[in-house]
Amino acid sequence: MNNHKKTVLVTTFLLMPCSLIVAQERVIKDIDFDGKNDTVYIDPKEYKIVCKLSTQGFKKLKSKPIEMSSDNTYIESTRNGFEFRNNWMRSGYAGQFRYEKAEKRIRLIGMTEYAFGNATNDGSGEASANLLTGNYIGDWHYFDHLANNEKGELVKIPTIRAKMNFKKTYLEDFNQESYYSLSDQLNPLIEKQKALERKRRNKNN
Repeated sequence: MNNHKKTVLVTTFLLMPCSLIVAQERVIKDIDFDGKNDTVYIDPKEYKIVCKLSTQGFKKLKSKPIEMSSDNTYIESTRNGFEFRNNWMRSGYAGQFRYEKAEKRIRLIGMTEYAFGNATNDGSGEASANLLTGNYIGDWHYFDHLANNEKGELVKIPTIRAKMNFKKTYLEDFNQESYYSLSDQLNPLIEKQKALERKRRNKNN
């Protein structure tokens, strides 16, 4: 794990007691498609996503413990299921979940992330990964300190579109490492495209 992520985690632990306030929102809707309402919420003591489905007798289906932020952590409804959002001061991510009828399990089907970067917005951008199709789309920036007569300039990397192999992840397997492992898988691709853009710009100057 890189230093930035470690710093984020330290901040998360310091702020965790405050997350009790934002972690109590519930989504009540038909998640398992049987016409009866189900419930999804974040357990404020265990720091887990909890889902109670009518087709499974409303027993508690739980994620692994998740490191959360007090800034903005919540569950919200989506068209086909629900979404868990975890936002820090200058970055955040979200995981989209859907009930799979054939497997009778809740599956992570997509993830999105955003970042504002540092003071110069170096590393800022946003991305999404469809875990069903393997499609990844990312729009990222880096700060070129030598551009604009060495006054610096924020440079957008051309939109990254890639086909990836993502392993299946279910609710009971989900925690912050689900996001970090995906991010670690994609970082080399982002760095490669950043290097290519630097090379292109240097060639044209």
